[in-house]
Amino acid sequence: MSIHSQTQDLSALLRSRIPLIAISSHDEERVERLLCGQVGSCGRPLFKWSLTEGLARLDRALPPQRMLAKPGDALGHIRSVSTPGVYLLADLHPFLDDPLHVRLLKDIVLDDCHTLVLVSHEVHIPAELEKHSARLQLALPDEAELKEIVRVEARAWTRQSGSQVRTSSRALEMLVRNLAGLGRLDARRLARNAIQDDGAITESDLPAVMDAKYRLLSRGGVLQFEYETVDPEQVAGFSRMKQWLAGRRAFFLGEASLPSGARPKGVLMLGVQGCGKSLAARSVAGAWGVPLLRFDAGALYDKYIGESERHLREALATAEVMAPCVLWIDEIEKGFSSGDSDQGTSKRILGSLLTWMAEQRGGVFVVATANDIQALPPELVRKGRFDEVFFVDLPGEAAREAALRIHLERHEADPKRLDLPALVAATAGFSGAEIEQAVVSAYYAAHAAESGLDGATLLAEIEATRPLSVLMAEPVAQLRNWARERAVPAD
Repeated sequence: MSIHSQTQDLSALLRSRIPLIAISSHDEERVERLLCGQVGSCGRPLFKWSLTEGLARLDRALPPQRMLAKPGDALGHIRSVSTPGVYLLADLHPFLDDPLHVRLLKDIVLDDCHTLVLVSHEVHIPAELEKHSARLQLALPDEAELKEIVRVEARAWTRQSGSQVRTSSRALEMLVRNLAGLGRLDARRLARNAIQDDGAITESDLPAVMDAKYRLLSRGGVLQFEYETVDPEQVAGFSRMKQWLAGRRAFFLGEASLPSGARPKGVLMLGVQGCGKSLAARSVAGAWGVPLLRFDAGALYDKYIGESERHLREALATAEVMAPCVLWIDEIEKGFSSGDSDQGTSKRILGSLLTWMAEQRGGVFVVATANDIQALPPELVRKGRFDEVFFVDLPGEAAREAALRIHLERHEADPKRLDLPALVAATAGFSGAEIEQAVVSAYYAAHAAESGLDGATLLAEIEATRPLSVLMAEPVAQLRNWARERAVPAD
């Protein structure tokens, strides 16, 4: 949503006399400015209430009425006023558990005289008020607004220090690009920190900005910024998938284009547990040199009506602003289903995700992984949702040898000193994770025996391991049979 369309939406809500508008935002000052800009068009006075200041009029310089600081007193006063007005109620959410406050809100809403705008970091509308309310989602700042935020901070530094901020067009462009995906307050703070360090915006400021940004995006939300990506060379196997991705890299990054303008949208990886799906997902971002965002489905669902959908919208909006990027949804079947046990929330969440996947412009490459194909709804798996569906099978001989080499070298063991063909044969039916664990266990055993890691120790650990393909032989065989005619082998 652009700034212009966001202002239009707010104007339309005010003109239509929606009695209750909920805005979830940390940027209270931004909401206040938007409302002040609409006072003339709506033709009604604008007031603001807070627990610390009471009730104050924003469109005129009048002293606040501090005797109305208590929520019940303020709501009772608003109910008694006959002149229609717009009331911005800041951080009223802790008081919405009180039946008296809810009843006062309902009385005001049913009078159909005033418009109440509830603003807080989270706004949970009581069920009895939901049908009388509307929600407005504030857009994240786009490139033009981020650039203006940096310029405002630069002008503030100039007034404070008396000297111009030193920068170059490239450094400024890179700073703005790295601020993408943050809210206005966070973007302003990081821009200010970059400038006030030495009065300049240089490329040397970017690592600190990115580090702060990673921590901000990872602070308990649905999205987590994954700082560590993976070099594709450190991923054994996946030869067919690596080739597929290499052929689409230029199109995703905008270095080449199709006549239709379409860009790669994403892949779904199905497969046996422990065979490297998550590692391969990390390697996509590493191969393409773009940010990696991990979608935490466990943090998506909320007990309040509408909040789960809001979490999803915010996460997808952040991913779009971060574009080009890779959005990694691990074990997608655990977060998106089509069950009826949650009053339809999961169905609405799935529908929202599918709509976004169909409409997004291709700047976000979705990499989804799944272990249980039967738990996935058919509308998610069908062709067109993802560009390709890859099946990650148990590694073959070449992939097992590569995995052994990678993990042995990681533990400072020379693969040339071991009988690799014998070890490869012994690990038939092993997943990549099981091969890694066998090497780790052999290293522990060698250390306990005060000797170096050798082939005999590693072979003993391999022979002592019962892989998943043996423990869960029937489900694994069923999955492999299903994928044989329905998915493209990843290797």
